[in-house]
Order: sequence, then structure tokens, then C-alpha cells
Amino acid sequence: MDLGIAGRWALVSGASKGLGYGCAKALVEEGVNVVIVARTASEIEAAGERLRALATQGAQVIAVAADITTSEGRDAAFTAPGGPGKNLDIMVTNAGGPPTGDFRSWGREEWIKAIDANMLTPIEMIQATVDGMAERGFGRIVNITSSAVKAPIDILGLSNGARSGLTGFVAGVARSAIAGKGVTINNLLPGKFDTDRLAGTLSVTVQRTGKSMDEVRAMQAATVPAKRFGTPEEFGAICAFLCSKQAGYITGQNILADGGVFPGTF
Repeated sequence: MDLGIAGRWALVSGASKGLGYGCAKALVEEGVNVVIVARTASEIEAAGERLRALATQGAQVIAVAADITTSEGRDAAFTAPGGPGKNLDIMVTNAGGPPTGDFRSWGREEWIKAIDANMLTPIEMIQATVDGMAERGFGRIVNITSSAVKAPIDILGLSNGARSGLTGFVAGVARSAIAGKGVTINNLLPGKFDTDRLAGTLSVTVQRTGKSMDEVRAMQAATVPAKRFGTPEEFGAICAFLCSKQAGYITGQNILADGGVFPGTF
């Protein structure tokens, strides 16, 4: 299927690896020009080289080493030489999740940091770009959140709270006047995907149980009805579709990709 977005400009944050990279990869393969952002210069430059080798239809890839959770980092992303500035057609917001742990050990500083990265940062990025999208009559915003928004996990309390706040914000804004001007905003909720983030979560179980990482991986995969972890490529394909011309009637939704783990009907 031709997604109808070749030649568009996208910004993907947290794109040096994992789910962010999966989204950027799917977009450049559709001919989308992408600005990719991540903190570590060597990693984002390497990701940029890989993506340029995969790009189709002359798609450009601009790599920016910046911390998107800071105002300076967002400015760097929006002013990257050769990029579109804030005149984006597509934006995929993604920031590393806050640390796991016991809620008893989290103070105000930990909560503020989590909310700043996983709620306020995407909100500020939406504020910076959404009106321009509406004026041009096309916009696709996808926020990568977590399945823990729908089915909270105790050790992910910081993530549960911050991402749930973003979810509530998006539910209102997505249904505002911008919906009638070709702009959609959706959240994509990953379950257990084979990424560094998952490895970090599993390491907590390793420490708690004394089992090996291989044993813990096998046990966790067995709890998924699909009997495996998801791949960043699968996730990226879902993301790219939400950014497509064909997805213009989907907005304000929380799209769960978890291999069937969530047991509810809705």
C-alpha cells in the first residue's frame, strides 16, 4: 500500500534505536524526509547513516544530537540545517521512560523529571507544530506512550502517571478544531517489544528472582498470547500507517500493540 506521504517532513525523537528507530525506518522507506533526534551523537549519526541507506524516493535524513526533553534540545531539532523548522507534516514523540522501582523511593524530583520528559515535552512539541499543520491542512502526530497506561505495572509507576497525563491531554486536543483541519493526534501503546527498555525492565526481575536473563525472557514471552516479544519493525509499520493519508479518520485514539496481553474488550 502506498501510504501517500512521500515527500512529507517528519520529526522522530528518541530515534537512534528501539521503537523510535523503527518508526523512522518505516517512514523513510515510504519516502518521508525525517529529522531524527537522540541524545548521543555517535548513536544518532550511526542511525542516520543506516536510514539513508534505506531511504526511498530521495528522502532526506537529518540527524540531530540533542536532548528533546530540554528547551535547548527542542530548539536544536526545530532549527536543524536543511530541515523544515517547525513546518512539520508528521511528528513522532518519544522519550526514554523513567526508571523502574518502588514508589516509596520516588520523591518530588523523580516525579517532576518523569512528568517533564514524558508529558510536558510532547505537549510542548505539539504546541510548537500543530497550528502550522492545521493551516496547511495536513498533520499526523503520534505519541509513543506505553501499554502501562491501559494496564498499569507497579514498578513502572513513574511512567504510568506521566504518560497517563499526556493521554488525557491528547484526548481533548485531538477532538478540538484541529480535527476538522486534517490533523490527527494518536497515542501508540507498546507492550513487550524487544528493545533496550525491555531489557532494563527484565533485569529488575533477574535481580529480584535470581534467575538468568534467558530464563526471565522465556518466562515473560510465555505470558504473551503471541508467545514472543514484538519487534521495532512491526511497531514502526503501525506508526507509519497512523501517519498515512489513509489514517485521516483515526484521531484521539490509544492504539495498543501488545501481542494480545491486555484481556479486555475495550
